[in-house]
Amino acid sequence: MSKQKKALLIIDMINDFDFEMGHVLAEKTEQMTNKILALKQHAFKENWPIIYINDHYGLWKADIQAVMETCKNERSAPILEKMTPSKDNYFLIKPKHSAFYGTALETLLNELGVEDIILTGIAGNICVLFTANDAYMREYNLIVPKDCIASNDDRDNDYALTMMENVLLAKITTAKEITNENQT
Repeated sequence: MSKQKKALLIIDMINDFDFEMGHVLAEKTEQMTNKILALKQHAFKENWPIIYINDHYGLWKADIQAVMETCKNERSAPILEKMTPSKDNYFLIKPKHSAFYGTALETLLNELGVEDIILTGIAGNICVLFTANDAYMREYNLIVPKDCIASNDDRDNDYALTMMENVLLAKITTAKEITNENQT
């Protein structure tokens, strides 16, 4: 039996945090960045696709450098420096909350033979949750490391995790559990 291919989705981590409560989300995002980077390194070693999917910030171009330059400010710079996509990562822009809505994500995942999606990023209660919902409706298996998503409000984040687990049948785990899965 062939091994199911996983993909790591990194949602909206290229962000300007220039909105109400943006300082709170930036702080929470900065705290989880190293865990996402550990997952990214593990995904690279396992040959899993790494797909950044991001708001377009009015540019409407899947140009990572332009989006990063638009988002760069004093609050976002430390996160952007760490979360810069590698040249072998995929980068898609999205017009709304879900990574599937109005994007080529589903076509890309099908082309890559992906069955399991690992969801990371911000905000857990909005874009990550809406992406999880759309992935579930497309019959992907969902894996959500709870230490790799963040929302402005911890209660909202916990509720989103509960919804993903109970309604969307996501496996709720941690970055460490994923990176240690196949180690003997």
